[in-house]
Amino acid sequence: MFFLFILITFFEPSVNVLLAFLENAPPLVIVMAFFICWIVCWLPIAAVVAILLNWQPTKPLQPEQKMPLLASLYLLAPLILWGVNWLTNKSFSDYGFVGNLSTLSSLVLGFGLGVVSLAIVFSGQFWLGWCSFEKRNFKLLLPILLPIFLIALLVGGIEELVFRGFLFTELAQDYPLWVAAAISSLIFALLHLVWEQRETAPQLPGLWLMGMVLVLARFAASGNLGLAWGLHAGWVWAIATLDTAEVIIYTGKVSDWFTGKNKKPLAGLAGIICVLGSGVIIWLFSRYF
Repeated sequence: MFFLFILITFFEPSVNVLLAFLENAPPLVIVMAFFICWIVCWLPIAAVVAILLNWQPTKPLQPEQKMPLLASLYLLAPLILWGVNWLTNKSFSDYGFVGNLSTLSSLVLGFGLGVVSLAIVFSGQFWLGWCSFEKRNFKLLLPILLPIFLIALLVGGIEELVFRGFLFTELAQDYPLWVAAAISSLIFALLHLVWEQRETAPQLPGLWLMGMVLVLARFAASGNLGLAWGLHAGWVWAIATLDTAEVIIYTGKVSDWFTGKNKKPLAGLAGIICVLGSGVIIWLFSRYF
């Protein structure tokens, strides 16, 4: 305890200077500080996880290797953001992340919209003969529904907190709202290249559009992230479940630019229509959210 007291006393002037700087720092500096701290703090964890998983840098990440790395990255984000909030005298509620009944109801509504929008798009593709269902794999769906649901909630919640919450809110202090939305959505899309460049590159326009629609969802919910979180989680849950169980089979009757390059809906016309349609619904019914 005595050593800790000496340590705090020694560093107190530096901490006070840092606090004073961050309280008056431009939003862009705060954003950069967050992302730098996030990556710097995660790299040692990632190195340990990679060693435990026997990952070879010359080989691509396998799904069972990617998941622990992704989980460690995402679980670290709220802690880093909490530290930034402490230094800048802010809270998660300033970014639209509020723990109340309104958030829960918006979350459920957004999740339902995300799942239904994808169901409509895949039904349309099935009717047009662009895809078919592998009925033998339906039995694989039940065991994976809950685990993927929990992962989707985690991924959706943290990405919304970081990108539509923290990043968009900070940028909106210096830029017009539409510019802040465009920049935060662009960063959101580009950061997906970290994991899989070849499969992600064709999805960049779709990911950017997805980010813009999720910003719209936050506006529709009066700044609350619940609707955007639910919509994001619904899309992740539905797509990941179908991919994991390999239920969808593409017939090849049309170019994969219609159904999605590399079997990724956001890399094709169908995914773009799904995201745009969800955005139109949110805009038309925004008064009810």
